[in-house]
Amino acid sequence: MLGTKVAEKTMMMTEIRVKAKGLGINPGKMNKTELIRTVQVAEGYSPCYGKSNGQCPYTDCCFRTECLKIRS
Repeated sequence: MLGTKVAEKTMMMTEIRVKAKGLGINPGKMNKTELIRTVQVAEGYSPCYGKSNGQCPYTDCCFRTECLKIRS
């Protein structure tokens, strides 16, 4: 994994777009979930955002804190 620091707060869509562009991703009209999953793949993670059911092995994923709050 190409881990980044785990975010302690929810990332705003603007921040996610900036992160995506930094990874060479064109966010276009992707919704938040699509964009986060695309970023996850670019960083070497499984595109699992929003599918965790409260459990996640990726402790260094920057979307982990928010993702764990989502119940799928």
